[in-house]
Amino acid sequence: MRAASNRRAALRALSLENVRFAYRAIVTQKLRSFLTLLGIVAGVATVIAMVSFVAGFNNEITKAFTDFGTTLVQFQKYEPRFGGGGPLPEDQKKRRDLSLEDAQALKRLCPLVEAVSPERYLFGDAAASVTVKNRRGDEANSPAVAGVAPDYCRANNHFVVDGRFFTEADLTHASRVAVIGQDVVKALYPRQDPIGQEILLNGVPFRVGGVLEKKGSLIGGSNDNWFMIPITTFDEVFPQVKNGGGDTLHIATVPKDSARMNEMMDQETAILRARRGLRPNQPNDFAIFTSEAQLKTFQQVTNGIAGAMILIAGIALLVGGVGVMNIMLVSVTERTREIGVRKAMGATRRDIAAQFLVEAIALTGLGGAVGIVTGLGIATAVRLLFDFPAAAPLWSILLGFGVSTSIGLIFGLWPAMKAARQDPIEALRYE
Repeated sequence: MRAASNRRAALRALSLENVRFAYRAIVTQKLRSFLTLLGIVAGVATVIAMVSFVAGFNNEITKAFTDFGTTLVQFQKYEPRFGGGGPLPEDQKKRRDLSLEDAQALKRLCPLVEAVSPERYLFGDAAASVTVKNRRGDEANSPAVAGVAPDYCRANNHFVVDGRFFTEADLTHASRVAVIGQDVVKALYPRQDPIGQEILLNGVPFRVGGVLEKKGSLIGGSNDNWFMIPITTFDEVFPQVKNGGGDTLHIATVPKDSARMNEMMDQETAILRARRGLRPNQPNDFAIFTSEAQLKTFQQVTNGIAGAMILIAGIALLVGGVGVMNIMLVSVTERTREIGVRKAMGATRRDIAAQFLVEAIALTGLGGAVGIVTGLGIATAVRLLFDFPAAAPLWSILLGFGVSTSIGLIFGLWPAMKAARQDPIEALRYE
C-alpha cells in the first residue's frame, strides 16, 4: 500500500512539473505561441459560432412550426420551395387552382378532419401597395393581409384573445369585419380598445371584430403583423388574386386525432383527386405541404450549411495542428541540451515524452479555450445586434475543447517521441 501511495505521489509531482514546464515554454515564447494558436482558435471559434447559429435557427423554426401546429396538412397549387426563388415549372403553371368548393368537399366528405381552412394571401407587388390606416391617419407597418374562414384558428393554432373570430354569417354576407394582430393594435390603437374601431384597408372601411394572440418573432420577422378578413370579402376587395393575378388558394387542415394525420391526408388526397378527375396512373396536380416535411427541409438546409462550415473549420484545425507539430519540433531542437540534462539526472523516455506531450496539449487546449470564448462572443454579439436566437449547446463547447486538446495529443506525439529518443550524451554535447 505504501509503495502504491508513493508511486501516486511521484506521478502527481511529475504531472505538476510537466505543467510548469509547459507554462514556462508558452510564456517564454509568447509571439510564437500566439501565432501557433491562431489556427486552433479560428477552427474552434468557427465550430462554436456555426453550431450556435444552426441550433438557434433550428430551435426557432421548430418553435414556429409547433406554435402553428405540427399536424397541419395544407393543399395548394404549387409545390413548396425553400426561399421561393426561380421561375415556376411549366407543368405546375398548368394546374387548375384549388377552390372554395374543394375546401367544402374536404370538410363534408373526410370523417377524420377536424378543421378545414381555405386561405388567400397578398404577396409581392399586391401586398406592397396595401395601406392599413385608422381614421386619424396613423398607418400600420405593412401587415400581411389574408382572407380566411372560421376554421382558421383551429387549423393554424392561432386564436383570438379579445373579441371574436369570423363566423359562417360573415362569410355568407362578405362582412366588412377584420381580425388584427398585436403589431397592428400597437401601431393604430396603442392606448384604446381596438374592438369596434374602424380601420381603412386601401380606403375601404372595416370594423375590428377581434385581436389575435401574440405569437412573437421568427428569425427577425414578426408573426403578429396580421390583417385578416373573411375570404369572401377578400375576393370582393382583391378580385385579381382569385382570378389568377396573385397567390392561389391554400387549404389548411388538421385531424381530429393527431395519430391519424397520415390517414387523414390519404383520404383528403383521394377526395381531391376524384374531384379533379385524375386517373390512378396520373400524378397529383396539386401540392401537399406538411409542417413535419417543411421542418425537415429547413433542417436539411441548415445542416448542410453547418457541415460546410465545419469542414472549413476542420481544415483550419488541421493547419493549426501541423503548425503545432512544427513548433514542437523546433522546441525539441532548441531544448536538446535541456533534454540531455534531464536524462543525465535520471529522467526516463516516458518522462521526456510526457513533458512535450503536456506542452503540446496545453498549447492547443489554450487555443481551444480562446476559440470557445471567441465563438460564444460572436454568437452573443449576433444575438444582441440582430435579435437572432443564437445559442451554443453544452455539447458543442465540450466538443470544441475536446477536439483542440486531441489535436495537441495527435500532433504532439511525433515531437514527443523524437525528444524521448534523444541520446543523453549527444544531447549534452549539443550547442
